[in-house]
Amino acid sequence: MKKMLLKLWKENKSLLVFISLMLVFRSAVADWNDVPTGSMKPTIVEGDRIFINKMAYDIRVPFTHISLVKLADPQVNDIIIFDSVAADKRLVKRVIGVPGDNISMTNNQLFINGKAVTYEVKDKSIAYHHESKETINGQSHSIRLNNVASQLANFNTVTVPTDRFLVLGDNRDNSADSRVIGFIPRNEIIGRSSKVAFSLNYDNYFLPRGERFLHSL
Repeated sequence: MKKMLLKLWKENKSLLVFISLMLVFRSAVADWNDVPTGSMKPTIVEGDRIFINKMAYDIRVPFTHISLVKLADPQVNDIIIFDSVAADKRLVKRVIGVPGDNISMTNNQLFINGKAVTYEVKDKSIAYHHESKETINGQSHSIRLNNVASQLANFNTVTVPTDRFLVLGDNRDNSADSRVIGFIPRNEIIGRSSKVAFSLNYDNYFLPRGERFLHSL
């Protein structure tokens, strides 16, 4: 057995080293993530594969959540990927509150540190929902709102604790985010995304969506 393993190693050393390096790279440097749900519509749609910058916030031990060097903290408006213990799965959401922020929501309007977030309706042509432009700290992005708000549309003022973050999905009335699973621990966050790698249309035989190739988020 030992001789067989040595022979396999010698014959396939280059391939095995390449595979090992690729696995380490995907674990600690960069990767892509499938998005199977619509909780981040319209920014991210079902079938998108988004890039993950795994060195956006930390240099980590490969295949773990152990941080060797802290490079930065998530900022408001960042789209983060995290392994949620509360939800028992990997999630993609937008950072709305960082430690120390006071946040509330009334009829889907956010209030951050006592200031009302501004909104501009973009599209009301769809029967059951519409899109609005939400601007936080001078940065704008699109969100989707039901024409009849869900029970998620309101919450009283909360203060984001140390080493925790408040996140929301851009599809506000259809997202299991901090309103459902609570604040996100800093050590669950594995990276940040700002671009779609490629996208497959689940409703059209999984054909590629050319318009979303390298689409910025």
